Amino acid sequence: MSIAGVSLGELASRHGTPVYVTSEKRVRDNYRRFCDTFRSCWHRFRAFYAVKANSNLSIMSVLRQEGAGADCSGIQELQLASMAKFKIDDMLYTGVYNSDEELKFASQLGVTVNLDDIGILERLARFGLPKRLSFRINPGFGKSEFKEMLCAGPESKFGVPEEVAWKCYAKAKRLGVKRFGIHMMSGSSVLDLAYFNRVTDRLFEIASSISERVGIEFEFVDIGGGFGVPHRPSEKPLDMAKLAAAVTARFKERFEDYVCPPYLYAEPGRYLIADSTVLLTRVNAVKHGKKRFVGVDAGMNTLLRPALYGAYHEMLVVGKSAERKKEKVDIVGPICENGDILAKDRLMPVIEKGDLIAIMNAGAYGYSMSSNYNARPRAAEVLVSNGEDFLIREREDITDILDRQRIPGRLLR
Repeated sequence: MSIAGVSLGELASRHGTPVYVTSEKRVRDNYRRFCDTFRSCWHRFRAFYAVKANSNLSIMSVLRQEGAGADCSGIQELQLASMAKFKIDDMLYTGVYNSDEELKFASQLGVTVNLDDIGILERLARFGLPKRLSFRINPGFGKSEFKEMLCAGPESKFGVPEEVAWKCYAKAKRLGVKRFGIHMMSGSSVLDLAYFNRVTDRLFEIASSISERVGIEFEFVDIGGGFGVPHRPSEKPLDMAKLAAAVTARFKERFEDYVCPPYLYAEPGRYLIADSTVLLTRVNAVKHGKKRFVGVDAGMNTLLRPALYGAYHEMLVVGKSAERKKEKVDIVGPICENGDILAKDRLMPVIEKGDLIAIMNAGAYGYSMSSNYNARPRAAEVLVSNGEDFLIREREDITDILDRQRIPGRLLR
């Protein structure tokens, strides 16, 4: 079992476990497939990588080389994008419930700002309005595998409702803004083609109405992300050709008659990097009782999604055929929480202490959601390319955890 021509066993021996291992070629292939499919339908198309999915500078740099922009959600992600050599014009800043510090930073940077509420506009204006301004629209409905990941609808904390949206743009126009975009992010990890058709059509309808009512034309219309990848064996991948064709057909109906037709933007994260990466973890112990627990060295501190959402990740035992005799086990981590479960009642080949397990589709929201809970250091990250492996993030140790701590002198006595 290997990734990009390098044995998983060798990688685990060389870099230790737990370790995230990413195929550079897979990241590049995913980006090209995504963009080429949309551009074959509408040439004015751009993809902005959702930095929140994985903010490793090497992975960001790979996507920047491919031509991606950077979708950033805070000051730190804007700073990382700059370090990865994204140009200011290739960044979008979509903050939520922004602080004055964040607004001032974005204003001084000169990045395109995407606002989440009309009330933030005047606060931003105090620091200087950007050359190009957008608002995040709540289209009234959303979709996600898990309710915690829902990004639109009446219960969502995100976005401007339709009835307020035109007022946002009218006010921005009065304040002197001349260049506009419009944006939404309505779902996460969606595999339903019909949903994308419905929700993008709703955004295009809202944008067209605003354009006519306020007397503005949009430079870009951003349909956001939410493009899912199969996690369970029974799931089928998105038919990206059908998706792009349907979305761009509706887009052209609304905007092709503009004096200068707008760009169509999208913000893929998971779609670009989820299946590029495996998380390698070593079995520490197997406990036999009423249930069989397989204890590994990666826990909810390393991969939070299963504990947080009940998310499913396929798991393979390196060197053991899937056709072997199977047993039902819970695969659990070393964290002192009973919810530290990576897989529950999973049929697996018989597992023994020392076995290496590969957790699939770990590239998106794996490392980026990891923590130092139980004072455990975060995992290493490795990039594999053309049969070579490169350490792109060192494994933490206790010095990293202690780096920002200070003990008052009176407590040292």
